[in-house]
Amino acid sequence: MFFAIVSARLVAQDPRYVLLVALVLVGFLVPPLLARRRMRRLLMSGDVALVLGSWQRSLSRVTYPETMAPLMTATAYAAYGFIDPARRALDRAAKGPAWEAAVEQRLFVEALLDVYEGERDQAMAKAEELEKLPLPPAGFWIRRKVTRLRSGVAALARAFAHASTAEDLRALRSAARSSPLVHWAMRYAEAVIAVDAGRRSEARALLSAAPTWPADSAFRAFHEELLVASGGTPASRVTAGG
Repeated sequence: MFFAIVSARLVAQDPRYVLLVALVLVGFLVPPLLARRRMRRLLMSGDVALVLGSWQRSLSRVTYPETMAPLMTATAYAAYGFIDPARRALDRAAKGPAWEAAVEQRLFVEALLDVYEGERDQAMAKAEELEKLPLPPAGFWIRRKVTRLRSGVAALARAFAHASTAEDLRALRSAARSSPLVHWAMRYAEAVIAVDAGRRSEARALLSAAPTWPADSAFRAFHEELLVASGGTPASRVTAGG
């Protein structure tokens, strides 16, 4: 606010100050924007090792690290389809007051893992429980992000249960835009909906820019199954044939 007042007065006194004010604004605004863009690209890369590496400083300083550090690790693994590492990280988390307080994050991770493991009813039940939690006492933008992520997880669970509603595509896309960590989870749910609706070319387009997932990510199997269902050829078959 102080900067805005001073800038307005300077420009009012001499319009030539417009350039100076613009340069100062660029100096303040551009680096954070570039940092956010880099982080978004990283989260959408699918490289869980690099993502966790970028979180190391935060993990070391988090409150109740014996609980929250493993839980954040499990969140990263779950977001990219790695079931066993996510389960192991959950097992390492200390159980106590911090564990109980982190019910939102636990339900998020467990709902994703249930989807990947084919426990569709359990996944939908946990997603429904997640949506019913009180919103955190935070600002408008944080509350909106939480709401979008909750709705996205519920839509994802319904998609893999082949029980999508008319609003689920919007929920998946909103969650992916709001939280790039879950971009690919939401994208695969979109592809499931497209295949179920017979929109095979749309499903292939949704899969076209996906990373090459390791064999131990559930996304590898999802990707190949969805490609076959949409009339495409999975990479494993191309390699085997070549």
